[in-house]
Amino acid sequence: MALRQILNNNHPVLRTPTQEVKKLNSAVQNLIDDMIETMHEAEGVGLAANQVGVSKSILVACPGQDQELVLINPRCEKAEGEELGIEGCLSVPGEYGQVLRYQKITVSALDREGKPVRIEVEGLPARIILHEMDHLAGVLFTDKAVRMIDPEELKSEQQSDEIKSEEQI
Repeated sequence: MALRQILNNNHPVLRTPTQEVKKLNSAVQNLIDDMIETMHEAEGVGLAANQVGVSKSILVACPGQDQELVLINPRCEKAEGEELGIEGCLSVPGEYGQVLRYQKITVSALDREGKPVRIEVEGLPARIILHEMDHLAGVLFTDKAVRMIDPEELKSEQQSDEIKSEEQI
């Protein structure tokens, strides 16, 4: 396994839709391992292959503790509800925005062994997968943000949430 360089938002590979994976071989498996390691090292919760310069339809996500997803050629089959939430991105460091996303989704894909999978997720895991699927389509969260948020504003919102949480205890 090796760490890969995460491309920044002005790189043309990030703006180009990725290609479907037609063959699962050792190069694809190595890429997946590298993506997982790179995502964890960067303290991210998701990463698309084109973020590390490979124009293949692969995403990895870590939507919960001790939970890793590998989705190859993902397709959203069903989407319900909408929710506004704050997002950031490893390819757009230091920037945050409010993005409207579906609340609950059903996604079909191949797992890392090439077996068809169908998952249903909601809340943060759905947001993470949709964010990464946008990357695979050449779309950044900044394209969909209804409002960009100043990092200082984000800090004050987080502190306010912490105070509210402490008040509830």
